[in-house]
Amino acid sequence: MITAQPALPLVYCPRLGEADFIVSDANRDAMNWLFDPAQWPMPRCLLIGPPGSGKSHLAAVFAARQPATIIDNADHIADGEVLFHAWNAATNDRPLLLTAARLPRLWAQQLPDFTSRIAATPQIRLSDPDDPLIAAVLAKGFADRGLRVGDDVIAWLVLRIERSFAAARDVVARLDALALAERRDITVPLARSLLDEQGELGL
Repeated sequence: MITAQPALPLVYCPRLGEADFIVSDANRDAMNWLFDPAQWPMPRCLLIGPPGSGKSHLAAVFAARQPATIIDNADHIADGEVLFHAWNAATNDRPLLLTAARLPRLWAQQLPDFTSRIAATPQIRLSDPDDPLIAAVLAKGFADRGLRVGDDVIAWLVLRIERSFAAARDVVARLDALALAERRDITVPLARSLLDEQGELGL
């Protein structure tokens, strides 16, 4: 008799190349603006989006295209002096890109000088994902883990999970762990059993 085995705590490194960035209506405008810094009114920009929306990926692609200073998760930096000096040091040859999940008024730092400057900094936002983007995020998540999953599984999940980047990445991780523990392929029945067990089956 084959018994279920606990999943090993593996670490997966997502692919962050330009070809790996998923473009949809939810992020196309932000990407076009970001990749044309010559049109920015100043050599500074703030990229805002929900967790898991691709901010870090987009920032990595931007930095690969040209010299730039990138401050990821700027809303979690409590030392306002760090942000203030980076803002002042930005130039046309080396622009500054900050990413955040929250609006500047909700950031951890409380330095008035920087607060006034970031308020004047151009902001671009990543919208909540549409169905095609959720499907692509699911497919990429499985691919990053070396998993081959049918289109039928992706389509089934899109209709039943919360429409958010975090939910898509979470269900990929949980399905990977369940498939490994039960030594099964990731199929619609396996996905159904996972969501049903957790009380998440929407349809």
